Amino acid sequence: MLKITTQKKTSETIFELEGKLAGPWVRELESGWQLAVAADQPVRVTLKTVTFIDDAGKNLLAEMHRQGAKLVAEGCMTKAIVHEIASMPVLKRQRHEPV
Repeated sequence: MLKITTQKKTSETIFELEGKLAGPWVRELESGWQLAVAADQPVRVTLKTVTFIDDAGKNLLAEMHRQGAKLVAEGCMTKAIVHEIASMPVLKRQRHEPV
């Protein structure tokens, strides 16, 4: 289960995530992100109390970051994942395919 709290501000759209970013919840986040991109809104993703991220979730976060989303982590696991994503050379990132 994943709780996604979306805040639409004039300067950006913020997605605050709590729980597990896995399975169908990856698609749910992707849908919201695509709406923000279509509205030409900068995006920030706050991994507040995320306890698990599957491979599809990591791939989506990497694609979001590659396209300019700011990833903000709270907690050791999510900080390590965000650091890994931010350290990836752009050429090695794989384009996220819908799950």
